[in-house]
Amino acid sequence: MLVDYPDGSFYLKEDAFDIGWIHSVEKEPWFESFEKKDAGLLLTSTKFKTFGAGVPSDAKVIKSTDGFVHMIVNEPMEELALAVSDNVQTTLYTEKKQIALYELVDDYDTVFIRVEQVSLWNLLRGEKID
Repeated sequence: MLVDYPDGSFYLKEDAFDIGWIHSVEKEPWFESFEKKDAGLLLTSTKFKTFGAGVPSDAKVIKSTDGFVHMIVNEPMEELALAVSDNVQTTLYTEKKQIALYELVDDYDTVFIRVEQVSLWNLLRGEKID
């Protein structure tokens, strides 16, 4: 998957990732989980601490004991466009690391995440692969 932003880009090797941020009104953490699905992405689930602006109205709630409300979403999308800011500390999480997107871009820049094939030639040329 390609993570593309105004001053650069990098590839994720993983087929799944989470995006986390601090909700601007409730000031509580919010996470969305994504998977590679065919040539696009699938928003599989979301979790948050309090109901408020942006909460899915028709998603199924999953029982949990971690203090978060978990919901199954399963919404396909071609790409993800994230407005990133220091204020909400938008962060990308993989199984092995976390990447503070808000430290890579200026406030309110857009970061795009999409499925993109990586050629062996690009790998050999040394394009950054995370």
